[in-house]
Amino acid sequence: MILKNYIFKRFLLILYFAILALTFTSCGIYKPVDARKVSPNADERVKKNLEEGKGFTLMGSLNKNEGGTSYSFASSNPMWRATLEILDFIPLSNIDYAGGIIITDWYNEGTSSDESIKITIRFLTTEVRADGIKIVVHKKKCTKQQNCTVQKVDSALEAELQVAILRKAAIYEKDWTRKNKKSRPDLKKN
Repeated sequence: MILKNYIFKRFLLILYFAILALTFTSCGIYKPVDARKVSPNADERVKKNLEEGKGFTLMGSLNKNEGGTSYSFASSNPMWRATLEILDFIPLSNIDYAGGIIITDWYNEGTSSDESIKITIRFLTTEVRADGIKIVVHKKKCTKQQNCTVQKVDSALEAELQVAILRKAAIYEKDWTRKNKKSRPDLKKN
């Protein structure tokens, strides 16, 4: 009886590891790689993986002093940069790059003390395209008794902002492409 239990436990253990090995190899976690195509230098492999967006960390980076990748500052997104530059005259109340939204605070030019506007910009794509950005303008009207009404307005301001942002983003994208073609010979045209 003891021998039978021992053999059964060994059989279950071997079966468990066989199923585990089949699971890892069939899911694509393990992919054999040609050693001639992969650099033996670990730093080069890490740099290549970061450029390709591969890899993950558990609970963030363990060493915060190392120069890891940070996606919270969007200096390479031309639409984002152009929008922030165009809206530099108005105070911003909410900015979320990961969520792709910028919301301004209520703004009044001083010409009309009872009216102010709020602009919401949603980024639908990171590409410089007319349909990649959605602009909504809200207008707030207040009476002398501070009774305020807020409504969404369709104004020429939405179109003007969109054109200005797209023009500026196109300039940023052109400059970025020109700069990267100088530093990366693989992007140059023949």
